[in-house]
Amino acid sequence: MPSDDRNQAGTPRTIPAPDVSPPAVPPECAAHPGPGPAPALREQQAAKPAGGYGAVFAVREFRAVFAAHLLSLLGVVVSELALTVLVYDLTGSPLLSALTFALGFLPYLVGGTLFAGVADRYPARRVLVTCDLICAGCVAVMVLPGTPVGGLLALRCLVAAVAPVFTGTRMAALTDILGEGDLYVLGRSLLRLVSQSALLIGFGAGGVLLAALSPRGAITITAGTFLCSALLLRLGTRARPARTGGEGGGALMRDSLAGARVVLADRRIRALMLLFWVPALFVVAPEALAAPYADAIGVGPAALGLLMCAMAVGHIGAELYTGTVLGPRARSRIVLPVAALGLLPLMVYAFRPGMALTVAALVLAGAGAAYVIGLDQWFVDAVPEHLRGRAMTLLTAGLMTVQGIGMALAGLAAEFFPVHQVVAASGAIGTVCTLFLVAEVRRTGVRYRSARQG
Repeated sequence: MPSDDRNQAGTPRTIPAPDVSPPAVPPECAAHPGPGPAPALREQQAAKPAGGYGAVFAVREFRAVFAAHLLSLLGVVVSELALTVLVYDLTGSPLLSALTFALGFLPYLVGGTLFAGVADRYPARRVLVTCDLICAGCVAVMVLPGTPVGGLLALRCLVAAVAPVFTGTRMAALTDILGEGDLYVLGRSLLRLVSQSALLIGFGAGGVLLAALSPRGAITITAGTFLCSALLLRLGTRARPARTGGEGGGALMRDSLAGARVVLADRRIRALMLLFWVPALFVVAPEALAAPYADAIGVGPAALGLLMCAMAVGHIGAELYTGTVLGPRARSRIVLPVAALGLLPLMVYAFRPGMALTVAALVLAGAGAAYVIGLDQWFVDAVPEHLRGRAMTLLTAGLMTVQGIGMALAGLAAEFFPVHQVVAASGAIGTVCTLFLVAEVRRTGVRYRSARQG
C-alpha cells in the first residue's frame, strides 16, 4: 500500500556520506540537469554494486534519523488509536470517533501547501526538532483532563499539519546525509518499510497499551517518543545551513505557494508526482471497504484482520526484494511496467472471490508498490536542489491527501454499488489512469534526456 511516513538542509553535496560513495541514477532516470556527478561518471557509478541496506546503516547520521523515525512513528500510531478511544469514551459518538481518525489525513494538504517553504527556508535539523517538540507539546495538552473534545480534535489537526513539513524536510535532508544516488533510494525504502511495519505492529502495541493503561496514559507515553525523537535528531545529525541560503525572503505562505506553483508547472516533476499519487488514490479501496467485504463473504474478525494487513505484507516483501536483490538499473527498468500493472489484481474482486483468493490479490496489489523505489530516484533527480524541500513536502502532503480522498470515495460508492464491484472498478479505472500517466512519464523522460544531451 503506498503510503508515506510521518511525519536537514545541507552542506554542498561534494561532501560524500561517510565510508560510502553513492552510485548515481542510470540515464533512464536522469531527468533534470543540476548539481552532481557528470553524466559519464553517473553511468559508471550506476553499474557498481550498491552495497545494499547495510551500507545505509553504516552512515551514522542515518542511524539517528532511522531511530527517530521509528520512535515518532510509533508515537503517531499509538496516539491515533488512543485518541480515537478517548474521544469515544468522552462523547459516546461513533461519528466523532471516526472523525478523530480521519483528521490524520485532512490537514496534510493544508500543512504541506501553506508551510512547505519551511523545509527550504530554515536549517533542516532545526525544523525536524521543532516539529517533534510541537507534536510532543500537543500530545501533552491532550493528556490534561480538562481538555475539551473540540480541543482534542484541534490538536489532532495541528499534529497532522506538522507531519508533511517534517517528512518533506527529512526526505530532502536524506540527500545531504546519503547523497543523491542509490544510498538515498535505499534509505527512503527503509523508512517506508518502517511505516508499513508500523501498521502491523503499532496498532497491536497500542491495543496492548490500552489494555494496561487508560487512553490518556497511552497518549502520555507517545509524548515521550516525540521527545526522544527530537533528542536523537538534535544530537545525532549535523547542523547544516538552509537550502535557500538564508531565513528571509518574504512571507512564508507566499513563498510556499510560489514554490508549489513552480514545482507543479514543471511537466516532468508533475508527471512523476502524479505517478506517486494516482495509484495510491485507487489502491486504498479494498482497505477502506475491508469490513463490509468481510461481512459480504461471511468471514469473522480474524479474517478481517488478515484482509487489513495483507497489502502491507505484500508491500514489505516486494520492497525488501527490490532493495536487496535488484540494482539501480533494474529498479529503474521496472518502474513503468510495475506501476502500469500494480492495480490489476484488484479486478479479481469482480468475481466476489473467497478469502484465499482475496488475500492473494491484496498481497499482489501491495507488491505493486515496488515501483516506488525506482521512482524515488527519478524524482530526486528531477527536482532542483533549491526546491527540493518544498517539492518533497508537497509530495508527502498530496500522497496522504489522495489516500484519504480515495477511502472516502470508495465508501461513498459502496453506498450505491456492491462492495466487490467498487473495488474491482477501482482497479480498472486506476489502471487506465496509470497507463496514461506512464505514457506521460515516458514522454517527459525523452524530452529531458534530449535537453540534457543538447
